[in-house]
Amino acid sequence: MNIIEKINEEQVAKLVADRKIPDFRAGDTVKVLVKVVEGARERMQAFDGFVLAKKNRSINSSFKVRKISNGVGVERLFPLYSPNIQIDVMKHGKVRRAKLYYLRTRLGKSARIAERRLSVAAG
Repeated sequence: MNIIEKINEEQVAKLVADRKIPDFRAGDTVKVLVKVVEGARERMQAFDGFVLAKKNRSINSSFKVRKISNGVGVERLFPLYSPNIQIDVMKHGKVRRAKLYYLRTRLGKSARIAERRLSVAAG
């Protein structure tokens, strides 16, 4: 492991220790709260949609969220370890691909993602 990888790994460990990042993957419906600074004021802006893709690259990890706004598809790329975002997982989707780019061309019922039921261990 070279020195750059060590530095990246240390930074990721430091960022994960400060705040919890939920476990999610492509197909999950998420709400991302982004801190927006307007002059002297700060506010949280919500962007909710499904995760189209997730890129795991150490400190450079990111994920792409897609939603339909007024009949137009909108995609936004978020850095995973940014201190300016907060991720809430709404539901888990049942998909068989890591990247869901094929959903860009789908409309209506064919663009839906089935919900994945998480089993809870009895005991």
